[in-house]
Amino acid sequence: MSKSHVHATHPALVARLKRADGHLRAVIDMIEAGKPCLDIAQQMQAVEKAVANAKRALIHDHLDHCLDAEHSAADRDEMKAISRYL
Repeated sequence: MSKSHVHATHPALVARLKRADGHLRAVIDMIEAGKPCLDIAQQMQAVEKAVANAKRALIHDHLDHCLDAEHSAADRDEMKAISRYL
């Protein structure tokens, strides 16, 4: 059985992902309605960016709150910097 793992930033992350979900549903509606491909691709890019930003926020939150004391602040900053290439 896994224990609960909740951070103070999780509600904001959930809200961000729910907005992205709404945008994704709008993209599906656009496709079904036969909207122009350029418009659809633009909205898909926005959804993709929103999810990527949410992932980055989650990773940064993990680095800030879940790494043990053996990692220095400089180590955490370096890990945050490299995480943008995920």
